[in-house]
Amino acid sequence: MKIFKLLPVLALLIAFTSCSSINVAVDYDKEANFENYKTFAFYKPGIDKVEISDLDKRRILKAIDQELTAIGMVKSENPDVLINIFTEEQENINIYQNNFGWGWGPGWGYGWGMPMSQVNRSVEGSLFIDFIDRNNNQLVWQGLGTGVLSLDMERKEERIKEIVSEILKKYPPEADKK
Repeated sequence: MKIFKLLPVLALLIAFTSCSSINVAVDYDKEANFENYKTFAFYKPGIDKVEISDLDKRRILKAIDQELTAIGMVKSENPDVLINIFTEEQENINIYQNNFGWGWGPGWGYGWGMPMSQVNRSVEGSLFIDFIDRNNNQLVWQGLGTGVLSLDMERKEERIKEIVSEILKKYPPEADKK
């Protein structure tokens, strides 16, 4: 009977830990020479079109700037690549039901408890980071990170840094990391 009482706790724990992961996917031009990309700038016209708050845009751009600087790239007025972003979000609603446990039964005596439901809402966001070759205006690398977002300001900033970091761990492509 104790296992039945632990089921809701285990379900929440599994849901919480699965929500904390970040899924990352990348695509890139196999013909591009990523060793030539040493400088970058943000593509303002594209970034201005992103439909998120200016605060979140600044958080994302700051995180990208820090990650690219950490791998040796330099921000420049005459860059080799332009960095663009766009986002998507989706609200997820999960309903957990617990039909186990002892409680008040028929006739106000002891018996099986009433079914209990718990509703959990979360927002899953996707961040795309594009690298555009400035010489030919072609997309040469794209990273996508998807994860659950937080509404708490401090946790949101931390989560954005985490998502950007996970995406940019895949840049440059493995083939060029020799």
